[in-house]
Order: sequence, then structure tokens, then C-alpha cells
Amino acid sequence: MSAAKVFAYDEQEVETIDLARWAALAEGVLAAEGVAQGELTLAFVDEPDMAELNEEHMGESYATDVLSFPIDAEAAVGAPAEHDPDGEPLLLGDVIVCPSVAAANAPAHAGTIDDELALLVVHGVLHVLGHDHASPEDTTRMQARELHHLMQLHWRGAAPATFVAHRS
Repeated sequence: MSAAKVFAYDEQEVETIDLARWAALAEGVLAAEGVAQGELTLAFVDEPDMAELNEEHMGESYATDVLSFPIDAEAAVGAPAEHDPDGEPLLLGDVIVCPSVAAANAPAHAGTIDDELALLVVHGVLHVLGHDHASPEDTTRMQARELHHLMQLHWRGAAPATFVAHRS
């Protein structure tokens, strides 16, 4: 059986990033959400690049912690892992994380930079797959999915006492 593939890139120099680890977490979330095919890009960028992306796509002039850009992900959820007859990969989307913003937010948020990066990767992948937090009900559902994936794939157990769910 084929599996969704994550291509990870580190384009910043502020924080040390274990690309293989974060790509594996993203792949685990994709698999757990029923995505058996496609490609996702996971990039770690610096604050000026994130601020530029946030301004261009969201109209906000500051560096945020994570941005997600879905492409064809909704078509991949629950679909069988079949090779595209045209030979083109199914492009799930892009998740962009800013580690320096994550580091600044971590103490009041996920607790540690490690947990904050894990939360942002999971959060970003869920956004690519169509999850959102536009309403209180959506937020509750999305945070439950985040916590589930973090407990299964990141902590492999209960959340630490310092963890606070994503608030954006």
C-alpha cells in the first residue's frame, strides 16, 4: 500500500529542526486521518519570510507561527492509494512553520518549543485537510483532533501538564 509523503525543508537558521522527525509526525497525522496518497510540503522559515507570506495570503503584516495552504487534500481523505493514471502526484498542500515565533509562544502555549512545534505541525496538517476553527464548535473539534494526534504520535501518552491547546 502506498502512503502520503511529506517533503520537509528548513529555510531558517534560528532553531535546530529535525526534519525527519517532523515529516514523520506529519505523515502519521495524514495516515491517521485516512490519507493514503499524495504529497505534502512542510517548510520551516524565518520571521521575515513568514511575515511576507502572512501579508501576501492573509493580509496581516506580522510573522505568524503557522500557515497552511490546502491544494487537493480533501480529495485524498479516505481515497484508496492508487497511482494517478496521468503520473501526476496528488498535491495535498503546504504547511509553513516559523520556529522563532513558535519559540516565543511556547512558554504560554504548548509549554516547550518541542511541544509547540509538534502542535503547529499537527495543526497545519489538519488545516490542509479541511479542519478549521471558524466557530466555537469547529475549534472544539479541531483541538480534540490535535490532542488525539499529539497523544498518539508525539507524546505516546497523556499531554504534559504544561500543554495548552492552540488558540488561533
